[in-house]
Amino acid sequence: MKVSVDDQRCRGHGVCVTLCAEVFNLTEDGYAVAIASDVPTEFEAATLEAIQCCPEQAIVESR
Repeated sequence: MKVSVDDQRCRGHGVCVTLCAEVFNLTEDGYAVAIASDVPTEFEAATLEAIQCCPEQAIVESR
């Protein structure tokens, strides 16, 4: 599983970081980035939850 954050949609709510800090981080400007574009298997469930809970639907998944 691979993920990225659409920087045009992200508004810096930080939900993804709260749910899976192993995959997502906030930049100095307060916007989310995927620090692990290839998601380790053990974090896939938390990453999927972050995708579903993102208020802006800014996280893009590919397999």
